[in-house]
Amino acid sequence: MIAKVERFARQEQLFAPVEPGRALHLCAAVSGGADSMALLRVLLELREAFGYPLTACHVNHGLRGETADRDEAFVRAECARLGVSLTVFRPADVGMAVPPHAGEDWARRLRYACFAQLLAGGIDCIATAHTATDQAETLLFRLARGTGLHGAGGIRPRRPGYCRPLLGLTRGETEALCAAFGQAWVTDETNDSDAYARNRLRHGAVPSLRSVNDAAEENLARFCEKAGRADAYFARQAEQLLSVARLDAAQTARKAPKAKAAWRLEPLQGADPLILEAALHRLVAPVRDAEEKYIRLLAELVEQGSGAVQLTDTVRFCAGSGMLWQEEGRPEAAAAPAFSLPFAPADGAEFALPGGQTLKTRLFVSGFREKTQGVHKKDLKNRADYARITLLYSALTLRTRQPGDRFRPAGRGLSKPLRKWMNEAGIPAGIREGLPLLAAGSEILWVCGEGFAEGLAPDEETVQILQLELENGGTTHEHE
Repeated sequence: MIAKVERFARQEQLFAPVEPGRALHLCAAVSGGADSMALLRVLLELREAFGYPLTACHVNHGLRGETADRDEAFVRAECARLGVSLTVFRPADVGMAVPPHAGEDWARRLRYACFAQLLAGGIDCIATAHTATDQAETLLFRLARGTGLHGAGGIRPRRPGYCRPLLGLTRGETEALCAAFGQAWVTDETNDSDAYARNRLRHGAVPSLRSVNDAAEENLARFCEKAGRADAYFARQAEQLLSVARLDAAQTARKAPKAKAAWRLEPLQGADPLILEAALHRLVAPVRDAEEKYIRLLAELVEQGSGAVQLTDTVRFCAGSGMLWQEEGRPEAAAAPAFSLPFAPADGAEFALPGGQTLKTRLFVSGFREKTQGVHKKDLKNRADYARITLLYSALTLRTRQPGDRFRPAGRGLSKPLRKWMNEAGIPAGIREGLPLLAAGSEILWVCGEGFAEGLAPDEETVQILQLELENGGTTHEHE
């Protein structure tokens, strides 16, 4: 297994010197788990072959109390025993504080803030303990959420400042390595919880695939490697396309004074769809997580040649007059009046909302409408099981958001504060205050433009379907 890692490292040039005559200064990110302890032991074994100085770092996130302190003490003891210099970080060391509802996203930002401090202080490369099993989980997660070729490439073996030497080994192999070294490790108890989507994949999907083929993880990881190579090719073609289409600063200032950058639509519209998708990914990635839905929205914008897509509170892409351009700046919040109306889900009911909008409700027998007419995707997410809604919730209100609101989005296992979810979903700040919601107390059951909450969608046992339709300005925001 050590030889396998060495071959992979040479193939991907993971430990190449950053400059001639000076060895790479490598730092292993060590959590104390089996993967990271295997990483540390393998890097120690390969140190002579590659000639790199090796140190280690550990991040105590401050989220798990005594067990986090236990992990830190374990890593300190093991690094001392192995003669590896260790740097330990806590949130305050990088100017961060643990927020009230810190989750995985915050923990990841903390880790990379710590890594950035090391890279700024003389470390050339951080080695992380991602494995082929992590690669398989990442691929499944991205496919389920929606991804393109870039996302299907999974975790890359290296990028500036970072390398992943264990991507060729499965989690089972890292545990076997630890056993062979007589190396103990600690276990993060949050890995046993199914509250996180990745853990559900880890406990359910990956073992099921392994039961079909023992090499499932390696095969998925191999697919990611091939997708990554294909993506690199398309990235080169995409850069060439953007270069040909890009307007210079003078043209941009003359044609779109608010634009940060601009491109001619003609070459974009004439490009191969796969190359256009790669080009649009390059535009989205610096702004936000480049999920498939945002790439698709921008592709539609290019095809139509007019309109706008709001990617974040401050960044949007616009099309018109033969060009595509990017604008930055916080949009002025519209004066959206708050409202609150009793809601009774009767067939044909209409609710007049501020701004001339009308929310209409429809009831129909499950299966009938689908057989008699086409169903748009936007209609599907605005449908709920009528019996489930009326039996579970006795008092419903159609209103705007209020402090304390929580929402459990469809396909997610966790309820989140509505404000936090709106930030993650990229809903523009200017429309949040006036966005129509269906609520039962502080529990939000439906968000206009985003659909019903988890657990309310119709299924094979549904008898009647409730559908909500917003008219007279039914496009609630430019993501739709």
